[in-house]
Amino acid sequence: MQTTFHGLRTAIYFVTDIPKATEWYAAILGIQPYFNEAYYVGFNVGGYELGLHPADKKAEITGKSIEIYWGVDDVETAYNNLLAADAAAFDKPAN
Repeated sequence: MQTTFHGLRTAIYFVTDIPKATEWYAAILGIQPYFNEAYYVGFNVGGYELGLHPADKKAEITGKSIEIYWGVDDVETAYNNLLAADAAAFDKPAN
């Protein structure tokens, strides 16, 4: 009952200073974000999403500084297979 992973799709970094992080990533990547708002900044890096999100209380409490989104055939099956393989879950999958 293997679920096919199609690879990483999105990486979202939780940052304390969106303008400063935006400037830093734009300089490092050599591109400007395609989406730039106070609540989210998105860069298209080789067809994949690099997002910047303001650090929030949940991130502070859990120590979470990044979220990764994978492409899969069936999210529920993938989630259950990961749990069965002793992965730890912070949240259930959301669409």
